[in-house]
Amino acid sequence: MLSTLWPSERLVAPDTSWQLEEFRRVSRYPKLKKFINPAEAGQMINGIKLNAFVYQSLPAVDLCKDPDDNPILAIALECKADFLVTGDKRDLLSMQRVGVTPIINAASFLAVLDRN
Repeated sequence: MLSTLWPSERLVAPDTSWQLEEFRRVSRYPKLKKFINPAEAGQMINGIKLNAFVYQSLPAVDLCKDPDDNPILAIALECKADFLVTGDKRDLLSMQRVGVTPIINAASFLAVLDRN
């Protein structure tokens, strides 16, 4: 589903080089391979590289229990994202919001897209 939206005007992604590498890394997790295969992940990364707004510098934030998630929160804060979509139940989803940005899971995000 997500790959059919990218690239499109309905889905615009802010980006940093760190985030692309993080996406590449987690897309290889065995539990995610049933949802996205490596070729799809590569195509999405290439689409993001071509179409995303790339942030060269971000504010330093220390908002999450997991310090590795702070760069994602910094991106959401900097661009005032409509949504931060994650499967991280332990840390990010438990925050529910960062600044004006709601933090939601993929199923909730797809439901929002279906309504719009």
